[in-house]
Amino acid sequence: MIVKKEMPEVGELVLMRIKKVMPFGAYCELVEYNHDAYLPIKEVASGWIKNIHEFLKEGQKGVVKVVYIDRDKRAIDVSLKKVTKKEEKDKINDFNLEKRAENFYSQALDASGLKEKNAEVQSELSKKFMTYSDLINLFAEGKEPTGVKLSQKFIDAMKEIVAKNIKPKVYIVSYVAEVTTYDTKKGIAMIKKAFSEVEKLGVQVNYLGAPRYRMMSEDSSYPKAEERIKQATVILEKGIANSTINLKKDKV
Repeated sequence: MIVKKEMPEVGELVLMRIKKVMPFGAYCELVEYNHDAYLPIKEVASGWIKNIHEFLKEGQKGVVKVVYIDRDKRAIDVSLKKVTKKEEKDKINDFNLEKRAENFYSQALDASGLKEKNAEVQSELSKKFMTYSDLINLFAEGKEPTGVKLSQKFIDAMKEIVAKNIKPKVYIVSYVAEVTTYDTKKGIAMIKKAFSEVEKLGVQVNYLGAPRYRMMSEDSSYPKAEERIKQATVILEKGIANSTINLKKDKV
């Protein structure tokens, strides 16, 4: 994290490593903090535990939830049983992404010759960013930090590193349009012309067999991809007179 907290908050998920297993609990190191915590036996697993060593061993790593903090005594209790499989997976994923983002930051410092000014750069970034991931995500969106004083060399280095290592996320939405026209003379021509206009929006059109057409839109923004389909629908409704148009979302 760019903004380093001294202690976690109650309810926070943290990575831990077991340091010492006792008969009624275990002492563990909180990996993201320079702090230890206690894991009571009642928070290890649901149900009665006859032998704690069947559940815990020294050096074991995992994700725990902070359940109690005494800031005056600097005491922290954590729970293993209160962490769901999804929470564990998400936390580990977030941790790995943050470590990767921190590595990109370090590379940018080296490339811009600011390694010795790391503390100054972090202090400036902390005015706007909590984590390295927040910083990297901004560059991945093609944006630059505002409201902070950063060397242009550092900004350029970040741009280059992010561009090399992170592919922009693309959202794809797909709909199947069933178009039925009751104009036997001009209907087909109107349909062709309308879909030709739809394609000018950047929407891909595939003929699936009368009266079905697939329309696909992709964008770095999901709402923008959806909005393009809405615009396409308006074009179809206006361009194909005396018709019915049914739209159904398709799995991509």
